[in-house]
Amino acid sequence: MGMTRSEHILARSSGKARVAPGDMVVGKADVIMGNDITTSLTVRILDANGITQFADPDKVFIVMSHFVPAKDIASAAMAKTCRDFARQYNIKHYFEAGQGGIEHALLPDEGYVVPGDLVLGADSHSCTYGGVNTFATGIGSTDLAAAWTTGELWLRVPETIKIVFNGVPKSPWVSGKDVVLFLISQLGDDGALYQAQEFHGEGTQHLSVEGRLTIANMAIEGGAKNSIFPCDDKTLAYEAGRAKRDFQGVEADADAAYAAVHEFDISNLEPQVAFPHLPSNCKSVSQAMQEKVAIDQVFIGSCTNAKLEDLRIAAKILDGHQLAKWTRGVVIPASHNIYMQALDEGLISIFAKAGFAVAEGTCGPCLGGYMGVIGAGERMLSTSNRNFKGRTGDVRGETYLASPAVAAASAITGFITDPGEVAPADTAAALTQFTE
Repeated sequence: MGMTRSEHILARSSGKARVAPGDMVVGKADVIMGNDITTSLTVRILDANGITQFADPDKVFIVMSHFVPAKDIASAAMAKTCRDFARQYNIKHYFEAGQGGIEHALLPDEGYVVPGDLVLGADSHSCTYGGVNTFATGIGSTDLAAAWTTGELWLRVPETIKIVFNGVPKSPWVSGKDVVLFLISQLGDDGALYQAQEFHGEGTQHLSVEGRLTIANMAIEGGAKNSIFPCDDKTLAYEAGRAKRDFQGVEADADAAYAAVHEFDISNLEPQVAFPHLPSNCKSVSQAMQEKVAIDQVFIGSCTNAKLEDLRIAAKILDGHQLAKWTRGVVIPASHNIYMQALDEGLISIFAKAGFAVAEGTCGPCLGGYMGVIGAGERMLSTSNRNFKGRTGDVRGETYLASPAVAAASAITGFITDPGEVAPADTAAALTQFTE
């Protein structure tokens, strides 16, 4: 019996010829990452146990992303804990506010994670890196301390479900965000509980790597342990000039065993909108428009949809337009490098002229942190990954999830809007995440 992509990586990292679902393995990690929240907790654990050495300092990554620049005294103290720790141990891969960004965009965009890696990240959306053919999963701060200290961590090999996207969307406005919202609506919020999602099919083949990263990012919203895409020509082209290490991608064997196979025809898929208060509570944008949902704030950002491709799509729609009266806008590019590229391309200027508040490289209102949390009775349309009650501000507020294209269109009208209503089709054709 052959192995799936995830099983190949777990076998390789644990020094085994093969593994199977349910096996307990101890895998040697290639990248072990903490952010400002989780690292501050890990430092306490290390200090309490007198631990002062790492198995491999080059594999230690600390990315300041959630509450930096500091929003208050408490967050400043938390950040200082991380900074003092990074300075004390001269952490090579330490990324400060204004220099790094959100870890789940920064690490793949700058080639720190590469195909075939085992990536352990102390953040639930560490599954993002599966978009570039890694086994990547979230861990807690105690596990982060153990992994930094030993260089490895025990894992139970998950079952794999095979997801096949047949067809290529006819609508040029459909993106990876729409595909993953549709997928979660079909399988449910716990439809892949502790399972690996492995993607196949024509739709997968024609989807950009940025779109794949968006889908992998929201694997956890469906309960998955990890999500993994192929290492194909698109992956290799993406890694060219990015990858900071040699790599060896993986592919599933022809006789690999799957717990289930789910096939979806996405050729007629419309842009999707997740209504409060679950990512699975999806409607097509045409259905959403019938409800005439007024939007108080549009947020284009987060590790899900603030990559350069996302910003290009939103800016193209917004170019020459203004935010609707009484609708606020916040744009936060996901990393410093992405911000600089967006600046060079004139995208930041477009957002600013449209009336958006623009920052760089922080999670912001995605987790209800700062720079745009919503108040009681307010509605936010967000390109982030979660719309749980109270996640992005007051528990009496409401958050809707959508793609950058839908967010930009809705910012112009003040209501949830199909991008095709405000931008010509040839605009989308030049920016689509799906290519023939």
